[in-house]
Amino acid sequence: MRYRIKLKNAEDYVLLDSEVYEYLVNDEYFARVDFINNLRLHSSGCAVFQKTWRKAAGGYKTETIYLHKFVAEKFLAHLQSGNRNLVSAINGNKLDCRLNNLTYRSRSVASRKRKSSSRIGYTGVYQENNRYRAVISEGRKTIHIGMYATAEEAALAYNRKSKELYGDNGKINVLRQRSSKV
Repeated sequence: MRYRIKLKNAEDYVLLDSEVYEYLVNDEYFARVDFINNLRLHSSGCAVFQKTWRKAAGGYKTETIYLHKFVAEKFLAHLQSGNRNLVSAINGNKLDCRLNNLTYRSRSVASRKRKSSSRIGYTGVYQENNRYRAVISEGRKTIHIGMYATAEEAALAYNRKSKELYGDNGKINVLRQRSSKV
């Protein structure tokens, strides 16, 4: 069974497995601070719990718990190894904190999986005049894949090379549907 938890400051929901949900509502500390009902959408797109406490010596301390990171550390710690220490969502949805959607990745894999901020909209695709260049990095070297008539062709070429070089850990561009004129 899975639970959908409404975020306090957004119209979005967090997805949790029943095992995780039961832990969060039954744990003494998390129940006391009403953790489940105080999850917020962070500017990074993750679900976060934040509480500010007054220190005995004066001043304040803010406690911040990223939900996906907490769930992975509590329930999936056995999957963490070596340089695989960043928690990521397999499907790219940072609010999907179900156990089968969270994984540990290395910094390089996480970087390759990050969403593109390219003006063209595809990772590794750049416009040059009226053609599109596809490039990919391996190590610290840039590899020229080719020149293409459309951004989509260049994105497909990037996808093939990414799969060849990195397998399932490579970035794959999701192609946009082209509108057909009738």
